[in-house]
Amino acid sequence: MDLGVLGTVLLIVCARVADVSLGTMRTMFIIQGRRGAAFGIGFVESLIWVYVVSSVIKNLTQPIYAVSFALGFALGNYIGITLEGWMAPGKQVVRIFSRNAHAIAERLREQQFVVSEFAATGLQGPIDMLFLQTDRRKVPAVLRIVTSLDPDSFYIVDDVRMTSAKPRSGPRAFTPTGWRAVFKKK
Repeated sequence: MDLGVLGTVLLIVCARVADVSLGTMRTMFIIQGRRGAAFGIGFVESLIWVYVVSSVIKNLTQPIYAVSFALGFALGNYIGITLEGWMAPGKQVVRIFSRNAHAIAERLREQQFVVSEFAATGLQGPIDMLFLQTDRRKVPAVLRIVTSLDPDSFYIVDDVRMTSAKPRSGPRAFTPTGWRAVFKKK
């Protein structure tokens, strides 16, 4: 294999990794409803894809180009998912069902999480439910607190697409913004 072919193969792999990784990010932004970011990434992604596909089609007689295309795709999926997990964008809602909910809520509040408590009825009778919204990257810390205080608790974590406002509780229940801040009384 000469240096020209090797250089093209490496370029195809790298470009395909970038293309597929960007596709993963674009999909994430679409799910979150972030149109502008999805538009920009989609534009760059499609430019890369057209370049790579044209390079492979021009050289169909050499299978190494097709193999490099497939390798770049596979690596791009792996790297894209890794980047998405590392970035951890967005908000998530955590619902916790526990018989020790008040202690969990107090500990979470000590860590500056805003938590709402509800009485609920489960399969085995009364149970308490906690509800909180937080940054996705903070969810592991929440779950560590929950499982350390009640290993038998049950929790559900969901992505948040839209909320009406920033969640608040306690004395900072409402922070006026915009025109409301003008009339704020101290």
